Amino acid sequence: MYKEHNTSAFIRRHLDELGIPYRHPYAKTGIVATIGQGSPVVGLRADMDALPIQELADVPFRSKVEGTMHACGHDSHMTMLLGAARLLKAAEGRLRGSVRLLFQPAEEGGAGADVMIKEGAAEGLAAIFGLHVWPFLPTGTLASRAGAIMAACLQFEARVTGRGGHAGMPPAFVDPLVPAAAIVGALQALVSRETAPMDTAVVSVTRMAAGEGAYNVIPEFATFGGTLRSLSHDHLMLLKRRVTEVVEATARSYGCTGKVDWMEAQEPMYPPTVNDHSAFTFANGVAVRLLGADKVLEATPTMGGEDFAFFGRAGVPASFAFLGSGNAAAGAVHGLHTPQFKLDEAVLSVGAAYHAALASEYLAAAAGEAAKDEL
Repeated sequence: MYKEHNTSAFIRRHLDELGIPYRHPYAKTGIVATIGQGSPVVGLRADMDALPIQELADVPFRSKVEGTMHACGHDSHMTMLLGAARLLKAAEGRLRGSVRLLFQPAEEGGAGADVMIKEGAAEGLAAIFGLHVWPFLPTGTLASRAGAIMAACLQFEARVTGRGGHAGMPPAFVDPLVPAAAIVGALQALVSRETAPMDTAVVSVTRMAAGEGAYNVIPEFATFGGTLRSLSHDHLMLLKRRVTEVVEATARSYGCTGKVDWMEAQEPMYPPTVNDHSAFTFANGVAVRLLGADKVLEATPTMGGEDFAFFGRAGVPASFAFLGSGNAAAGAVHGLHTPQFKLDEAVLSVGAAYHAALASEYLAAAAGEAAKDEL
């Protein structure tokens, strides 16, 4: 995140070739391009960043940067938005307003959308639309829903401090590992016993460490960390408060001290991604006309986080969708954030057409005109 310098230059070269004006940088490496002129202004967004994963997929476009790959399909998102840019630029004279293309860095934990918004990238937007490739659905299908579609999320690291010493003499010292283990178990009750059965939440401890390799030494402290997820901001705040209380109280009951670092400077809290009802209704209608009703599905909310959520929180009517990219024949069967992730490239033209249709039909509808099929 925030290191997408070559990617940003690559996108700008294509925009230059298409004759599309843009402003750069937003959020260090981001780009905002404009097609058309005047109001209303409709936004289309693609994320740009990659993940610290070594790519294992056998593809000709395999990452050339060791330990880094587009394991979440962001390279396809940029490709589809550039494809839409080509279509929209060719029809620019018929657009009844402006299309704003937002190429955004740092979606994977860096809240790049929030930074771009704070720098003015969302000013004057009448609506904004985004999508994400989804290997869990067949290629060419599209799924969305009104309301919450992706979770609010927050990361944490906890530290339990005791008093280290010889492991053969535990009464003389205060072992931090025992309360740390108890805390990890106790945190699971925040979902099983403190979250309503009809609500959805996740508390996952994903890392734990203590000591420096000596088997006969009680360590001075133990650390562990993970993530909280909820489809509701209010419930996420409840979980945050309860995690702090459980860590501090359980550690204290064992004679230790416990402290939670919410790390929001490094990985800001993401709000839930909530689709505005009117924006979703419009986008779903576009999808039905473009793909056919049998290819447009009701999305199941996911506990993954997405910083597209910041556009909705900023008051812009926003709608987000999952674009199916799963195809066993193409080897596109692996999940997001895995080293084997592979895209079915047949989805690229679908996503480009959907982006272009969203923008052109939105502007046509705002002008009281029928949708333009020639795009």
